[in-house]
Amino acid sequence: MNLNSVNGEMEGERGGDGLKEPLLLQHVNGVAIDIPPQQQFSYDGSKKLRTVKFKIREIKCASCATSIESVLSNLNGVESAVVSPLEGQAVVKFIPGLITAKQIKETVEEAGFPVDDFPEQDIAVCRLRIKGMMCTSCSESVERAIEMVDGVKKAVVGVALEEAKVHFDPNLTDTDHIVEAIEDAGFGADLISSGKDVNKVHLKLEGLNSSEDATFVQNFLESTQGVSQVEIDLAEHKVTVSYDPNLTGPRSIIQYLEEASHGPNIYHASLYTPPKRRETERLKETQMYRNQFFISCLFSVPVLLFSMVLPMIPTYGNWLDYKVHSMLTIGMLLRWILCTPVQFLVGRRFYVGAYHALRRRSANMDVLVALGTNAAYFYSVYIAVKALTSKTFEGQDFFETSAMLISFILLGKYLEVVAKGKTSDALAKLTDLAPDTAHLLTLDGEGNIISEMDISTQLMQKNDIIKILPGEKVPVDGVVTDGQSYVNESMITGEAKPIAKGPGDKVIGGTMNENGCLLVKATHVGSETALSQIVQLVEAAQLARAPVQKLADQISRFFVPMVVAAAFITWLGWFIPGVAGLYPKHWIPKVMDEFELALQFGISVLVVACPCALGLATPTAVMVATGKGASLGVLIKGGNALEKAHKVKTVVFDKTGTLTVGKPEVVSAVLFSHFSMEEFCDMATAAEANSEHPIAKAVVEHAKKLRQKLGSPTEHASEAKDFEVHTGAGVSGKVGDRTVLVGNKRLMMAFHVPVGPEVDDYMMKNEQLARTCVLVAIDGRVAGAFAVTDPVKPEAQIVVSCLRSMEISSIMVTGDNWATANAIAKEVGIGKVFAETDPVGKANKIKELQLKGMTVAMVGDGINDSPALVAADVGMAIGAGTDVAIEAADIVLIKSNLEDVVTAIDLSRKTISRIRLNYVWALGYNVLAMPIAAGILYPFTGIRLPPWLAGACMAASSLSVLCSSLLLQSYKKPLHIKDSKASSLD
Repeated sequence: MNLNSVNGEMEGERGGDGLKEPLLLQHVNGVAIDIPPQQQFSYDGSKKLRTVKFKIREIKCASCATSIESVLSNLNGVESAVVSPLEGQAVVKFIPGLITAKQIKETVEEAGFPVDDFPEQDIAVCRLRIKGMMCTSCSESVERAIEMVDGVKKAVVGVALEEAKVHFDPNLTDTDHIVEAIEDAGFGADLISSGKDVNKVHLKLEGLNSSEDATFVQNFLESTQGVSQVEIDLAEHKVTVSYDPNLTGPRSIIQYLEEASHGPNIYHASLYTPPKRRETERLKETQMYRNQFFISCLFSVPVLLFSMVLPMIPTYGNWLDYKVHSMLTIGMLLRWILCTPVQFLVGRRFYVGAYHALRRRSANMDVLVALGTNAAYFYSVYIAVKALTSKTFEGQDFFETSAMLISFILLGKYLEVVAKGKTSDALAKLTDLAPDTAHLLTLDGEGNIISEMDISTQLMQKNDIIKILPGEKVPVDGVVTDGQSYVNESMITGEAKPIAKGPGDKVIGGTMNENGCLLVKATHVGSETALSQIVQLVEAAQLARAPVQKLADQISRFFVPMVVAAAFITWLGWFIPGVAGLYPKHWIPKVMDEFELALQFGISVLVVACPCALGLATPTAVMVATGKGASLGVLIKGGNALEKAHKVKTVVFDKTGTLTVGKPEVVSAVLFSHFSMEEFCDMATAAEANSEHPIAKAVVEHAKKLRQKLGSPTEHASEAKDFEVHTGAGVSGKVGDRTVLVGNKRLMMAFHVPVGPEVDDYMMKNEQLARTCVLVAIDGRVAGAFAVTDPVKPEAQIVVSCLRSMEISSIMVTGDNWATANAIAKEVGIGKVFAETDPVGKANKIKELQLKGMTVAMVGDGINDSPALVAADVGMAIGAGTDVAIEAADIVLIKSNLEDVVTAIDLSRKTISRIRLNYVWALGYNVLAMPIAAGILYPFTGIRLPPWLAGACMAASSLSVLCSSLLLQSYKKPLHIKDSKASSLD
């Protein structure tokens, strides 16, 4: 079938003209795409198919495409093959168990067609929401269940975040099998996302009525350039499309779908916003625990009244002692009737959890609660049956113990879920920063506005021009093309002072435009925006497990069995001496015997122990700290970075762009030879033009200005041939027939260029003023030099002083000369300096410091300092701006302000202190509560911890740990340096 109405102009082909008119509004140019007849396909949602997309070269006509399709369709395991003769793109669906992607590629190449852009990486990633986890042992059980699935390479489960991140081979397994494995282990699982963090658009598609339609739409979209994956929910008429924003966008995809209408089938696509699953699940869980608690109270409160309150008021409680039959009283019967729904209906979740835990040969809180409540309930049933069948038996039931215990545990879980939700408040606020709509402009060829329309930010595409009015939020990352304003970036960078923005300046999505109207060209949309990257980074950090959590993991492995053993020993320890008469009879309450007293102590030990508090001690603190850090412009990549940062005793600073502003300026230029200033400037400009170094850019800019100032006629700029960068020294190249070197003294010595006393004298004078000298040699002789200054950041001295007060030493390492380095170090108060060091040398210096037993943090700009950032115990990339996805760094500081170095270290110290305090709460609680529950104080003081009260204490333990972690939300930065220079985002 040929479709002549499919738009062939893709986003990537529009170039600059694509800015003038949104693709959705453009005239559609018809092209032909071959799609096999619909009846050749069958849409089977249950069939586990995999899709591979690749480019095929040397397709000369439609018959070539047909022959490739024919060859592929004959392969066993290939369900469908679609080849576009125009774009040379192939989309093949196959069954991984029967054939591999590599075999498909080889078949095409054997047919005589070269294959390009073939996906070599065969590891997929998915994120899952896990339900029903109580403690660390639960998360370990989920991890083990996932890792046992064939094809799973790695699984990380976060108990506080209630999420799992799984890396797996899609040829061997899929998300359905992983979810099934988790459910078999007794936990619930929902898919959050599959694949890498890509741009996706969710659409509601009217006209999608049959499996043939679904097949047609899926194959049609997958044949389109820029579309990487298509998921169709036929029942709900929903289509989810993953795409490359450099090639297409959501509005283009909507247009493709509508233009794909054929025959009687007319498609109409509209944006669909799926509900926020995390908030929905959290709300459902909160409501579930709240409702269960209220239902439990409906039965438990009367049980408590009938067992403890009314019997103490003879006037109102006498009727409870009336006997129904034999020794069975009305009170006992009512307690039995009211307790049973609590035990088996409300408490069903504990039975299910305990069953699954025991089935996988582990134990958790559910096991303890089920054992404790069952012991109390069934012993009480035994007492009731005995009273029913005996004329003389007298015994005390514990129905109130079972009912009240379940009620208190449910109350604790409800409060715990509410508190857990608060730990991710900072992340939720970041997620909600982006506005829902944007003003999209349509421009003509001369840049005049033709029309303006409001669209959802989810429909925005790269290169769109948007208008941002005063008081509105910036919808996506972009560059200002017109207008002047001040933008408040505090919500992203933590910088309170509004930043002036004009043409050419970058703006960050989610920030607030304060005054003035701005026209902005979108540069990053969807998952590529700084805001999305920050959220992704923080989510990954919250999922990462801190080394300090190993203590809780080790304890949790034997904690529950140890508690069960302790409970049994407690029961024996009270029952046997009681029967043997080893302790006074008056210790036993009148309404009990030795067995019942021992049983109460045993049940109390079972339910008072709390493994949950131990499991929550670390992850909740890390969640709050990473979220709080993100709101201050400090992105910490997980608990490992936090734990290392608190141990830092030495901070190594790069000079350019870290201690200095990073915007060098040439302050003087001199000649040392017969060359004219014009010729000197031309040679320097040509040689430095291809260099990315900030000093090189400053030299080029100054040389051009100087050339203009001299009033020389503008000549065609020469280009350096044989251009070469000499790391840490400078550059070299051929300009015309002359050899030109531009760099430091080390470069001159390497090329045996003599440096005379006049040059040395000039360098010495400038270096003492903290200036860097750039020498220019032409044909083996120093022709002249530039003196470059880079001002020190105003806050540098205060930060170094603050670090000293925190008992942290500061070191500077730079590729600059010793004199300049020492002058800058003296200005900021740094005593130790390593100068004239290349990027690899910086990393080696850090390793030398580590060998001396120091924990080293490296602060650099994240570009040429990458080797040093990786080598350091903690790498801090400063001044990242919108480029937050810096792989080399452990901590990303969005602003270019040095005070955030202090903030990062101080926050890490506060967090680790909080984690330790949490362990004191959790471990201390268990160490103190279990002996008291076992009755250690009873012989001396008569104080006994009833099981229902022990359950309340257990719930309070988890809550205390959560509240302790939440206190980190009140964290304040130790330094607040207000300076206009320090406040700008470079």
